[in-house]
Amino acid sequence: MIMRLFLFVVFSSLLLQQVSLVLGDVGTAASYGPPYIPTACDGNRAGQFPPGNLFVAVNDALWDNGAACGRRYRIRCISGNNRPCKGGSIDVKVVDSCPKSPCPNTLLMSNDAFAAISHFPHAKINVEYTQI
Repeated sequence: MIMRLFLFVVFSSLLLQQVSLVLGDVGTAASYGPPYIPTACDGNRAGQFPPGNLFVAVNDALWDNGAACGRRYRIRCISGNNRPCKGGSIDVKVVDSCPKSPCPNTLLMSNDAFAAISHFPHAKINVEYTQI
């Protein structure tokens, strides 16, 4: 009986760890540079950008007809060519929609945001992102 209980606890713990790994979505990201304004969210208002210029433009699926404005995401680089990932994650704010349709990436990150998670400024990377 104790062994069954022990196995149940261990199995449950492993299952919960696996569930926490799949809470985020996976997509692609690239950097984009200035000019950053006007944006689809707040036009020419300079105060729309968060500290450190950690912001993104999102593809049509995330844009949600403009409802994405101001949303925050936690982003982590997970892979790409030549090991671009620095490790860790960053929190970003949505300020714009992708200027191209269809967008070639899930997220277009400001140069500063991209540099915080990737060693290579012109890479296309795979990311995990979660709305926070």
